[in-house]
Amino acid sequence: MSDFDLFRINEDHEALREAIREIADEQIAPHAAEVDEDARFPHEALKALVATDMHAPHIAEEYGGVGADALATCIVIEEVARACASSSLIPAVNKLGTMPLILAASDEVKQKYLTPVASGEAMFSYGLSEAGAGSDTAGMKCRAVQDGDHFVLNGQKSWITNAGESEYYTVMAVTDPDGPRGRNVTAFVVEKDDEGFSVGALEKKLGIKGSPTRELHFDNCRIPADRMVGDLGEGLKIALRTLDHTRVTIGAQAVGIAQGALDASLAYVKERQQFGKSIAEFQGIQFMLADMGMKLEAARQMVYVAAAKSERGDADLSFFGAAAKCYASDAAMEITTDAVQLFGGYGYTKDFPVERMMRDAKITQIYEGTNQVQRIVMARQLLKG
Repeated sequence: MSDFDLFRINEDHEALREAIREIADEQIAPHAAEVDEDARFPHEALKALVATDMHAPHIAEEYGGVGADALATCIVIEEVARACASSSLIPAVNKLGTMPLILAASDEVKQKYLTPVASGEAMFSYGLSEAGAGSDTAGMKCRAVQDGDHFVLNGQKSWITNAGESEYYTVMAVTDPDGPRGRNVTAFVVEKDDEGFSVGALEKKLGIKGSPTRELHFDNCRIPADRMVGDLGEGLKIALRTLDHTRVTIGAQAVGIAQGALDASLAYVKERQQFGKSIAEFQGIQFMLADMGMKLEAARQMVYVAAAKSERGDADLSFFGAAAKCYASDAAMEITTDAVQLFGGYGYTKDFPVERMMRDAKITQIYEGTNQVQRIVMARQLLKG
């Protein structure tokens, strides 16, 4: 495959972008400020996305989904994030929660759980991090003990996106406490109504306030053994393979947030008058805009290449997924910060959306692996050759 064929935006992708942008502009963006201010789940966005089959576009047609490829899924997330970062976590986290099943679950588990997500009846979250096991995922303490044809879960998970709103959760738990580190974890599906399962209070966050973040608690939570995802002891391997794919979607979210900030900035500098002319005419402003646009397009290209590699399952996906997420989120933080600067004092107020975008951009440098961890992943891939 030539370097010029890493990815290709086709007519279907462009038509999808046009369609999802219209939905985002008309049905999602008008609620974004209120969703942030009230820290409430964006039900309007969920309704609009479900109505157009864009809430979980990655799910295959055999389970009732639209079977969008990885690049198309990134375009959906990007365009929704351009309007409202919190809302973009609906398709992004549905992919994160279901990806372990897509990669490793039995046909029965896939059929049972992917079908209701594809239809919009349910959302899916992902339970990996814990209070004492963030970057050190292998250090988790949550336990699953086999009892006949069931497993009994005890422990907790932290920073779970859309917790409380999702019906289903992929949860990683230690099944062999004395086993080799990293090879003693197993993945399970937990249902919202399982006895012994509960969610904690809402975290009070800097950004993405419309996407609920809570702890998961397991108190002798008994689940059938046939809800295991993959084989016993393979949970962490599945979790890390999942992140190779879903870090690309966080890169797409970052690109969308940055695009929203650049769009708002371009409109503002053309209207804002100082010294008798629009500030867009000043070279200092133009240089800032040029840098913002350059960083944004570099980030977008990295995300799209990584998405193509995700679709193909390329051997170098680990590097490109980490690189796309890391570069795009760093770029989004820089672009949104510059956007606030371009708005001057107004940028520091809630009268304009760029302060929200700046706050929302920050989390993209932290979740699904901090950018320091992304650099570790990239360095290891480089050293492995």
